[in-house]
Amino acid sequence: MAASTENATLSPILDTIDIINQSNTTKEAFVARTDGMLLSYSFLVLAALLCVYYGAYRSITRKNKQKDSGEKPDVLTAKDAAMFPFIASGFLFGIYLVILLVSKEYITFVLNIYFFLIGIVALYRAIQPALGKINLPFLTKLRERQFHIKLSENQASVTTDIMHIDFKFDLVDVAAIFVCILVGVWYLLKRHWIANNIFGIAFSINAIEILHFNKIFNGCILLGGLFIYDIFWVFGTNVMITVAKSFDAPIKLIFPQDLIENGIFAANKFAMLGLGDIVVPGAFIALLLRYDMTRKPSSTRYFNVSFIAYVIALLITILILQIFKHGQPALLYIVPLCVGFPLLTALIYKDWSSMFAYEDHPSTPEVVEKKNE
Repeated sequence: MAASTENATLSPILDTIDIINQSNTTKEAFVARTDGMLLSYSFLVLAALLCVYYGAYRSITRKNKQKDSGEKPDVLTAKDAAMFPFIASGFLFGIYLVILLVSKEYITFVLNIYFFLIGIVALYRAIQPALGKINLPFLTKLRERQFHIKLSENQASVTTDIMHIDFKFDLVDVAAIFVCILVGVWYLLKRHWIANNIFGIAFSINAIEILHFNKIFNGCILLGGLFIYDIFWVFGTNVMITVAKSFDAPIKLIFPQDLIENGIFAANKFAMLGLGDIVVPGAFIALLLRYDMTRKPSSTRYFNVSFIAYVIALLITILILQIFKHGQPALLYIVPLCVGFPLLTALIYKDWSSMFAYEDHPSTPEVVEKKNE
């Protein structure tokens, strides 16, 4: 995959850890009540939908900003999409070996520091646009205090500065960063499931916004590869579930099934959904939304269809989990529905050609000429 600072920061969360139940082995066996299970699974579904919806619309804003600024975005090519499942498999198996060979205390310490830092950044990026739209008197007053940090380099042969960083912020931004740091400290010290989910949702929204397939075909390749990847690592080995249960890190959304009995400090049994099961289909759904916006007249037909398919897939995954009592590869159900529904809709409305011809960022003439050579 084309590398960038943002993609490198968020890449660890793109590995899929599926919907499973995790019991706390240090306590007596806990049998979840039906209402507790319904509450936990409802949270997972609603949180996933929030991430996909918000991330998809933010991806439009990001695309427009890139076009206006002339920024050259990092996009996922067909080759990147084909290689990604192999890279993810290597990364997943590497983590599995580390779990077997290295003391859990060392792993936990390194992960805690890493996710503390990137979690603060991701959370700030997730909430900052929303804060900018809130017009309250006290926030307006705080925005009057503007700050500007410039880092530049002077060269003797050049009369002007060579700009490297130009960062503008106000007191609202300072307050937002302070709140993000407090959440980070809370997660670092307590590892509470609410702090975990705050970071997990922030990671998902940012990743869906940033991860651009550019073409429908590339998204289909990636989802198809991860479809096989997910089935193999969940049903073929114990690697996926071992990694999911071993890492106490915000790479999954979790919700206790004993919340009704024990309140916010509940910690007996968790239902969990890996961020990969949110980010990867979410990025594809975001691509369909961007395609919708280019159609004449514009509508959200394909976004709506794929979004509904995603809801159905999550519900099917949870149902199968309850029937077989075994961790489920969520992409086994998500991929066929999220890809099949919009493609079938395109056939019905005769949009197949325009859908597969769509590019977020069309190739420049120079690039096309080089390819032809």
